[in-house]
Amino acid sequence: MLFKIYSENTAYKDVLKVARILEDGGLVIIPTDSVYAIACDSRKPKAIDKIARIKGVKPEKAEFSFIFDSLSTVAEYTKPFHNDIFKLMKRNLPGPFTFILEANNKVPKIFKNNKKTLGVRIPDNKITLQIVSALKSPLMVTSVHDEDDVIEYTTDPSLIHEKYDLLVDMVIDGGYGNNEASTVVDCTGVGIEIIRQGEMELII
Repeated sequence: MLFKIYSENTAYKDVLKVARILEDGGLVIIPTDSVYAIACDSRKPKAIDKIARIKGVKPEKAEFSFIFDSLSTVAEYTKPFHNDIFKLMKRNLPGPFTFILEANNKVPKIFKNNKKTLGVRIPDNKITLQIVSALKSPLMVTSVHDEDDVIEYTTDPSLIHEKYDLLVDMVIDGGYGNNEASTVVDCTGVGIEIIRQGEMELII
């Protein structure tokens, strides 16, 4: 199902429709402020398994990120981190960044492994943030890649729908996506380290 949602004046009934699919263990492809992503409710192990199969990886080896709607809920899934890291995230979020933090005991239970880190995203995308808020749970996500050797990410939601229609329950058409992924910032060491540079520079 290709489902159009407008980022301006988003209808709450549309947001609730997406949230219900996720609550039922469904998969939804969502827009972010960078590339489109396959998403599920992080409380649904079977949905996580489905995404892992689509990506061709084992769930315990998957490097999936979590999308939150605010920094206030991040601490529920991570070990305590320095106030400087909190200030860094506050300066840059919402935005196209993934912050790698140390995971607490809640995360390994979700992935059924000894996962020690967690990728944290709060994208600057009203549609997705409203979905997370309505769901009252972070989304577990992974980027939608293109099979083209030159183009890494598919930006057209209608083309994404053509490819994934039988694999997911819904593709949200939130307009064209970007073709550059988020900047990945590792905050688990002594200092911070840019693991992958995306479109935007980190504000230090």
